[in-house]
Order: sequence, then C-alpha cells, then structure tokens
Amino acid sequence: MKPQNEIRKEVRFIQKLAYSFHIGNDKNKSKRSRKNIKNGVVADKVFNNNAIQNAQQLSKVNKHNLRKYDDKVELIEIICGTNNLYEDVKKLYVKEFDEARKEYNEKQTRNDRKIEDYFSHISNNNKNDLACEIIIELGNMEFWKDKEDSYKRKMTEVFKEQIQDLDKIVPSFKVANAVVHYDEASPHLHIVGVPVKDGNKNGMKKQVGKSTIFTKESLREIQDTMRIYCKESFNKIYDTNIDLLDKLDGRNDDIPIKNMNKQYNYFKEHADRSRERLERVNSQTKETLSKSEEVKEIITNLKPTKISKNNYVISEEDKKIIYDFAKKVDINVEGIKNIDDLTSLMDDFENNFKNYTNSIDDLQLELKQKKSKN
Repeated sequence: MKPQNEIRKEVRFIQKLAYSFHIGNDKNKSKRSRKNIKNGVVADKVFNNNAIQNAQQLSKVNKHNLRKYDDKVELIEIICGTNNLYEDVKKLYVKEFDEARKEYNEKQTRNDRKIEDYFSHISNNNKNDLACEIIIELGNMEFWKDKEDSYKRKMTEVFKEQIQDLDKIVPSFKVANAVVHYDEASPHLHIVGVPVKDGNKNGMKKQVGKSTIFTKESLREIQDTMRIYCKESFNKIYDTNIDLLDKLDGRNDDIPIKNMNKQYNYFKEHADRSRERLERVNSQTKETLSKSEEVKEIITNLKPTKISKNNYVISEEDKKIIYDFAKKVDINVEGIKNIDDLTSLMDDFENNFKNYTNSIDDLQLELKQKKSKN
C-alpha cells in the first residue's frame, strides 16, 4: 500500500490541467513566401502557416470549423456567429470598416486608388492577414478520455466566458465566429475574428492590424491572463478546485517541466493524438479508393447522346455516386491538411531523449570510475 503523502501527490497531479492558447501565425514571413502562400502556388511545408491570409483560406477554415465536410454538426456547438463563418467575417468587415472605407474614398481624386470592397482588398494583398484564428483548449486527451458527454459539454459555458474575457482583454479583436469541437480527443474552442486598428493616419482610419495588436509582449500578457480566467471559469462551472500545469517558456502550451520524463510524456501525448488523426484519414482514404473503382466503371459505361458523341448521358443515381466520391476526396484533402506534424516532432524528441539518457549513463559511469580511482 502506498504512503498517504504519495497518494496526495498523485491526486494533486491529476487535478492539474494543461491549458493552451494558440493564435494562427505565419511560419515564414518573407515577402516571397507570403505572396506564394496567398496565391496558393506552393505546397512545401517550408512555406506552410496557419494564418488566414485570404478568402480561399477562410473558406477552408469555414468547412473545417463548421464540419461542413462530414455532416457532424451534432458534435459541434456554435457559441458566436452563425453556421457560415465566411459570411460572418464578411459582415464584420462591413460593420467595422465600411464607414472608414467610404470616408477614405471621398478624399481620393483618382478612381484607381479607391477601395470598392475592403474584404477583397485585404484578401488580394500580400501584407495583411484577412482574419485570425485562436484555438483554446483546457485538459488533455488523458483527462477527457473517460469523461461522459454531458460532463464534456459543460465546457461550452467555460468557453463562452473565455470569449467574454477575451473581449475585455483585447477589445480591438472583434470575434466573428466561435465554435466548440466535441468530436476529437479534447473539447476545444475555435475563434475566428479580425484585429481592428483605429486612428490610422495613412490610408483608411480603421484598418486590419494584427501585427500591431498581437505582438510578442501583448500575446504573452493575453495568454497569461486568459489561462487564469479559464481556470476560474472551470472551477466555478464544474464546482471543483483544479490548478494548471506550469507553462513552458517559449510555447503557448502548459506542460509539466520538472524533469525530462514529464516533458517527454507531453510530446508523446500530442504525437499520439496526431497519429490518431492520421489513422482516421487513412481509413477515409481506403473508403475513397474503394469508391473510385465504382466511379471508374460508371465513366467507362457512359453512353454518348444521340445529338453529339462528345456528350454523354448519366443517370441521377450515378451522378449522386460521383458527387459523393468528390465529397469524400474533399474530406481526405481537408483531413490531411489538418494533421499536425507532431509525429516527426515526436520521433526527433524521442531520439534526443535517448541521446540525453545515454549521455547521463556515460557521465555516471565516468563519475563512478573517478570515485573508484579516488
């Protein structure tokens, strides 16, 4: 039987939860890479980023966040905005910037300098992101894996308070849409909004201002304050007294950092989650490949119309099969794009950890030999 003090330590550890606050950012800030990403001409991971730079990327976020591709709407909860994130952002642009746009246009003597649509204007330039996405998560896969759905769903109220807190801390960040996902290992919140900078002397009076509002210093303060508020909201709504794990410097995740083993477990846990997503995508891919044979057979057996040999007749049933196949392909593509590259990160960390362990063994052996010699 374990001593009482060890049992108490385990209980305290279980009650500590990880908190993460991530804001989509550009991983490569060079002008060339931003232009290439905006135009969608590269797929190399060197250029990849999770910032929403244009209307095309916003549309993809809309499909992912609102689960447009797999009809799992019952596993999400919209707590701000509508079931059309794309339109929510466009309406926000009109609300926040249209008056400033009209005022700016009145001062222009040349028509080519006027801005007809600020949403399109930002989407088409290489300097600004169209919108920002923030992802908030409390608790990891280990904490949530044995919790009932009704228990998980109480996180909706926690996340609602997080949005209210974010509005107080960063009033210049205007939320267009917020949705909670309950279809993955941990409940998490996706917030999409626009940072608005007012009082500009050049150009429009009000403009998109991500780099001004979200600096390294301000983000650190925002994250530190949001995690405290989240803990308070969770304890109030769940009637408990949990604490948060220590925050690792340089990251927005909270992880235990007392020793290398705990840090290793943290990375392994995230890698397991990534592998879980990968298995889901592999399963979807196999299903899609099986459907492709059916589609090929339909196309092979199409008969030309009497009017033209270049036109073919297709039944409504076959049309639906091909449409469903195209939909499954979209799901696969979306799934692949949203897999975090944590598997390779885990492998690298595992190798580093082994090297670290071997180094300790070598040092201990050397120390033992020196002691023996002394």
